[in-house]
Amino acid sequence: MKEYLLGIDIGTSSCKITVFDREGRDLASRTGKYEVFYPHPGWAEQRPEDWWNAVCASIKEIFDQTDIRPEEIRGVGIDGQSWSAIAVDKEGAVLFPTPIWMDTRAEDICDELNSRIGEKRIFEVSGNPLKPSYTTPKVLWYKREYPEEFSKIDKILQSNGYIAYRLTGQMSQDVCMGYGWHCFDMKTGKWDMAMAGELGIPESFLPDIVDCDTIVGHVTRQASEESGLAEGTPVVAGGLDAACGTLGAGVINNGDTQEQGGQAGGMSICTDTCHKDERLILSFHVVPGRWLLQGGTTGGGGVMRWFEHEFAGEERIREKDSGISSLMQLNEIADKVSPGSDGLVFLPYMSGERTPIWDTKAKGVFYGVDFSKTKGHFVRACMEGVAFSLRHNLEVAEKAGARSDVLRSVGGSANSKLWTQIKSDITGRQIVVPASDTATTLGAAMLAGKAVGMYGSYDEAVKLTVKDTRRHSPDKALKETYDKAYETYLSIYEDLKELMHRDL
Repeated sequence: MKEYLLGIDIGTSSCKITVFDREGRDLASRTGKYEVFYPHPGWAEQRPEDWWNAVCASIKEIFDQTDIRPEEIRGVGIDGQSWSAIAVDKEGAVLFPTPIWMDTRAEDICDELNSRIGEKRIFEVSGNPLKPSYTTPKVLWYKREYPEEFSKIDKILQSNGYIAYRLTGQMSQDVCMGYGWHCFDMKTGKWDMAMAGELGIPESFLPDIVDCDTIVGHVTRQASEESGLAEGTPVVAGGLDAACGTLGAGVINNGDTQEQGGQAGGMSICTDTCHKDERLILSFHVVPGRWLLQGGTTGGGGVMRWFEHEFAGEERIREKDSGISSLMQLNEIADKVSPGSDGLVFLPYMSGERTPIWDTKAKGVFYGVDFSKTKGHFVRACMEGVAFSLRHNLEVAEKAGARSDVLRSVGGSANSKLWTQIKSDITGRQIVVPASDTATTLGAAMLAGKAVGMYGSYDEAVKLTVKDTRRHSPDKALKETYDKAYETYLSIYEDLKELMHRDL
């Protein structure tokens, strides 16, 4: 019988399901979309049930439309978006819509805890600053706003943990996703119950921590009926989407670096020591014995999705006749604009900003607009602005002692040769692009493959599955142009920060 692995990715705007063979070949992929809700300023939330419904529909579609059979799936791996706070009761029912990583509603709770407990003490334990995007303050927001429902909480799950629960009936917390909690000890990978008490987090809310390649359970009869997977199929804990994408890009050794081009942007530098820096994000890798020093930005590929949605009506009309996607048309007009966008500079702070400035009130800005600017200028400026944010994070990481010379780029943005070259030119780094569309689900599937014995080690898994498609080298002739534009980029935020913080 044929043997395959299935990877599930719970992204911000959609889930992706991919079936791989042992060599990492993408045999079938399906995507299921769902909404992000923005009911109030600073809020961004989703319904976990929507994730589950999209996952089930996508898996069934694969089995209905291909020759792949449910019994051929040896194992299932799951990755997901960061910093969820899925509150479930003893029956597993979700009690609230979950605030996602973009949500900043709990900023005042962070201020109070940082003042009462001390920023340094919290950081010393968790390796991460206490900011509203993380899981911790969101849970305490439930406590303050919905005390009656809060008393019904049995466990708090992460996005991948919720899908694993729906598949197996078992609640789990993988070590990689532990970084969303500030009662998680980043050195040991265990809960710090004393800190949980100081924060006001009930111990009972915290599932047992397991390695990312741990089989947490098997597909139940009910989950089999809903998803189409065979009853009894092993399911592993999985981990953070960026970490699984890092594994799927072949980043498993000290100094290896992944560049993220999904909805969010940023980078993940693999380290073999616990390397803390308050300006960045630190998590365990999904690979045992490794950590990831990360830069996480709000403006990644989502910037181009926003621009296309709001300003590419003409391109969408042409797409129907030409067959050329609206995004590809935007790439084409951006490619005709000179590097540096003739002085147009974009700050991609589209939902506040995370690393390295950690400013929930930061705003997106176009600077340098005049009558000479075309749509192409704005598209290219968007691409360059995201690349400047990447450079900013890389420079902070280097000052913290984590230098990377080669970036391995994944996510939808990596499909744009122009955007990838812009990132190479602006950061001064070589960029290698593996199979960018499948790196994240591949990483999740590799965890499952290691757990069920299809791979003897992660080195073997990477050698078998990760295939490089192209390489970009920085154009040294553009260094002066981009250095000047980058200085402007940094100055715009510093000069406008006070204005951004005024109440309108």
